Amino acid sequence: MSDFVNKVILFPYYAVLSLRNNAYDKGHRKVTDFSQYGSRVISIGNIAAGGTGKTPHVEMFIRHFLAQNKSVAVVSRGYKRKGKDELEVTTASSAAEVGDEPLQMKKKFPKVKVIVNKKREVTVEELINPPIGEMTDIVILDDAHQYRSLKAGRTIVLIDYSHPLFKDNLLPIGSLRDLPTQVRRADTVIFTRCPYSLNEWEREKVKAANKINHHQKVFFTTIHYQNPIGVFPEADPRFIYSQDAMILTGIADDTSFRSYLSTKYNTIYCMKYPDHHYFNKSDVSSIISFAKKHPLAVIMTTEKDAQRLSMLGQKIQSIAPKLFYVPIEMKLLEGDSDTGLYN
Repeated sequence: MSDFVNKVILFPYYAVLSLRNNAYDKGHRKVTDFSQYGSRVISIGNIAAGGTGKTPHVEMFIRHFLAQNKSVAVVSRGYKRKGKDELEVTTASSAAEVGDEPLQMKKKFPKVKVIVNKKREVTVEELINPPIGEMTDIVILDDAHQYRSLKAGRTIVLIDYSHPLFKDNLLPIGSLRDLPTQVRRADTVIFTRCPYSLNEWEREKVKAANKINHHQKVFFTTIHYQNPIGVFPEADPRFIYSQDAMILTGIADDTSFRSYLSTKYNTIYCMKYPDHHYFNKSDVSSIISFAKKHPLAVIMTTEKDAQRLSMLGQKIQSIAPKLFYVPIEMKLLEGDSDTGLYN
């Protein structure tokens, strides 16, 4: 991280972040403390803006706890949703009202309670100590590392293996949404999007580059791509076997996604939009126009994008048969132990 860039060129942003974190560190701002609940209240977040695989890691934790027959709830602010009040997500919700990531998790895990609320501490209290009904065993806070008015029992920070925090810069020049030193507040660090195997020297090198402390638990995960699924019921599985593919994304970093698809298809075109992008009339027109020029090509998108594309309904029915998304799962590197990861 360049001190000149962050402390001089980006001084206003740097100063605001420093003062804000210092106020919480010294107890000058109110914090609702759930640390006494330990692993029952887990925060999963990042320091960089997007691209670390936050949602699939939340899903990894959900799978683990559901396999243990635990009741699980996810609390999120619901980024870019309409409204700020508390709302419980259903499988019939739209991405516009609850956010694309909460909707994705609810559709994938219908038994899991997913709630969006700007005031997350209120929702957590209701889940941990409900006035009526049964308490929730595990509450996962999605993207809560910067939400400092709440202190979780466990704090997990995700770092992209290929993008060391201390070599990056603050937004808008770099991708950091917070000071890289804030990684020290985490009790657990997960390096994400790793190669499928890492030797001990490579692991120690990346830990040193990110200034990980000896008391922090460290894990390494990689992406596992799953079989394509149709965005709409009308999807024709024969298109999965096409030779050509058009790639459509609206995520922070689609590099790995495009790289994976290039091993499966001849990529004829990539349409990249900003993260959490809601597709408008012009976008739809462009997508349909290109699809018509390549009638045999499949259109591949991400699972998060599928939540927003599904809102378009009849507007994109002409390409519904060839529109698919590729789910992903995050897993520890082969042979690595998960001891200490979930508790």
